[in-house]
Amino acid sequence: MINSRIANGRPRREVAAVETFLKSPNDESFTELFLTFTPQLVSFFGSHGCRPESSEDLSQDVMLTVYRKAGQLRDPTRFRAWLFTIGRHALYRHHGMQSHEAATVDLERVIDARTKPGPPAFEFHPWMTFLESREREALILRFVEEWEYHEIAAATASPIGTVQWRVFNAQKKLATHLKAPALPRREAA
Repeated sequence: MINSRIANGRPRREVAAVETFLKSPNDESFTELFLTFTPQLVSFFGSHGCRPESSEDLSQDVMLTVYRKAGQLRDPTRFRAWLFTIGRHALYRHHGMQSHEAATVDLERVIDARTKPGPPAFEFHPWMTFLESREREALILRFVEEWEYHEIAAATASPIGTVQWRVFNAQKKLATHLKAPALPRREAA
């Protein structure tokens, strides 16, 4: 049975799907595992800049790798970290292949979008450019994906203290850019 300390922070469906699949890796147990983790992987890839179609393709590739290599997992309590390590490697390969492609932009659409008046919207990705890649990854995994520090440490092969420092430092850097403007004080009557 998966360590109760690890299982407490995860939904029962997720823990049950992992246990069932690792005990008996077959098509039926894999279906439940696939339905549980694929949306999380799609979200993970999407938060790292992949288009929805690419996110789904990468998620399926990762789950196929998990199905084929489940027997290589030594510690069942680290399944989630193992799964997202495979996902991170797939993401690196995907971005490596994309770097060879030339990006094109429809200038008319960009100009139209910039000239149209509209309400200001909060954009997440421009603020993340203030961070180093490791800080950005740690912050996204911690607050967007809602991973625990020990899971991030396992997936990134970093000490837990380093992960905590990266998250803290990223928050500190962003705080200087996201501070609300000071409200004017009322004069004493």
